Amino acid sequence: MQNQFRVEVADGDQGKVFVIENLGGGRYQIATDNEVLGTIRLDESDHEHCEQEGCEIDLPLLASIREGIAAHESGGSPKES
Repeated sequence: MQNQFRVEVADGDQGKVFVIENLGGGRYQIATDNEVLGTIRLDESDHEHCEQEGCEIDLPLLASIREGIAAHESGGSPKES
């Protein structure tokens, strides 16, 4: 099982790449190549719900990262919005 992966999401007209580390228990650390931005915990029973811990990321971007994590964990690609 791979514990670390990358997620690319759109931020305005630019793409941003985040390094995601699976911490277990539905918790994921979000970082750039040189800075940890915070932790997100996904609700396994409600994939639209998540909790953030210490994240310095705005909500639309965080929602896109959550979708990327969910898609990675399910083996698919994120849905287009």
